[in-house]
Amino acid sequence: MYRNNQMDSNLVENVIRPIALGRKNWLFCGNHEAAENAAIIYSMLGCCKASGVNFRDWLVFFLNNIHKYDNDYSKDLAELLPHNFKVQNQNCNILS
Repeated sequence: MYRNNQMDSNLVENVIRPIALGRKNWLFCGNHEAAENAAIIYSMLGCCKASGVNFRDWLVFFLNNIHKYDNDYSKDLAELLPHNFKVQNQNCNILS
């Protein structure tokens, strides 16, 4: 009945490959705190990719602006997230 339709999981495998590679790399972070830091960077990279934002442009923006939030607790750190960066900088490099 379903002879012409073959199951193919290449798409799914390609989507989860970075997670599997990351899991293997986290074993060699050195300590728990370094592994958490690596996970944060991987997460931000994923957010940039999902939002269509160039990771390097966002990271430069983030590092240039993070210290504005050191002592002013009324500011929301969410303003520095990639999707908000895209809204604030419409002329940023968009990934194809």
